[in-house]
Amino acid sequence: MLNRFRRRLARKPMHDSHDLFDDLPKPDVAWYPDWLAADEAARVFAQIVDEVAWQQDTMGTPAGRVPLPRLTAWQGEPEAVYVYSGIRNVPQSWTPAVAELRTAVEATAGCRFNSVLLNRYRSGTDSMGWHADHEPELGTQPVIASVSLGVARTFDLRHNKSGVVQSFQLKGGSLLVMKGDTQAHWRHRVPKEPRVTGERINLTFRWVSARR
Repeated sequence: MLNRFRRRLARKPMHDSHDLFDDLPKPDVAWYPDWLAADEAARVFAQIVDEVAWQQDTMGTPAGRVPLPRLTAWQGEPEAVYVYSGIRNVPQSWTPAVAELRTAVEATAGCRFNSVLLNRYRSGTDSMGWHADHEPELGTQPVIASVSLGVARTFDLRHNKSGVVQSFQLKGGSLLVMKGDTQAHWRHRVPKEPRVTGERINLTFRWVSARR
């Protein structure tokens, strides 16, 4: 599997932060819409569905804790403990397909990752609300490398000051790398799309520093 990944690593992203949106605020991203071939993406999707220990966490709201509208898992090195939305994520060990994806993503992004958040969207009614990945343990300019598998879903980025929204259709096998000041100046989400059937898995690789 890894050899097939490596054949794609020299490919340039379709868009980068210099030409993605000429006259609008620009998120610092690199997008590889065909990072994996369709058949390879489908195979990896099936393997990850089977090998990962999925769970449904709860998050705090003004009305109390409610279930997240998706399934999740957190994998990584033992020190990569990550806290968001009141959820303390202690990493599970790397599973085989996820570990191979990490190696390939590191080669494309040009940096190392010690952890990954996996989100499993079971249908178009599963979602993720507006947020930024700006927790202190991610650092001031985190690189977040997002691999999509399964059905295509909309991914929105919204500029904090202007409100400008830039949208991507992230299909199975695509890779979107967010970097620079993207987390400081933009929020992102996966909106509900009730007409979408089928599942999507998203893996967001990152480097988490040990909490003090």
